Amino acid sequence: MTILNHTLGFPRVGLRRELKKAQESYWAGNSTREELLAVGRELRARHWDQQKQAGIDLLPVGDFAWYDHVLTTSLLLGNVPARHQNKDGSVDIDTLFRIGRGRAPTGEPAAAAEMTKWFNTKLSLHGAGVR
Repeated sequence: MTILNHTLGFPRVGLRRELKKAQESYWAGNSTREELLAVGRELRARHWDQQKQAGIDLLPVGDFAWYDHVLTTSLLLGNVPARHQNKDGSVDIDTLFRIGRGRAPTGEPAAAAEMTKWFNTKLSLHGAGVR
């Protein structure tokens, strides 16, 4: 019988908090969307490689989120409150940030989604307005 090992996910922020720094730079208007996306690509590749080098047989996919994984899932299901929708109906990374933070680098104002505690822990997650 062959036994394979697997992880459920990998911390997305990076060893030196590269994702958080790239997000903050983007939000401040000091870097472009493409620069932010490049940091995400590099982190995902590095994390997959680290797990492979550690002998993980089955690497997780879909464990990366730009901001809040619950909010990301909500957007994947098409749940975008009207106040956050793009005029053309598309959903992009700015939509995600606008819902989570209440604004996007474009400066469009909109109230952020309500945050909910995760099973009474310190972790808070965003909902996109569905109850």
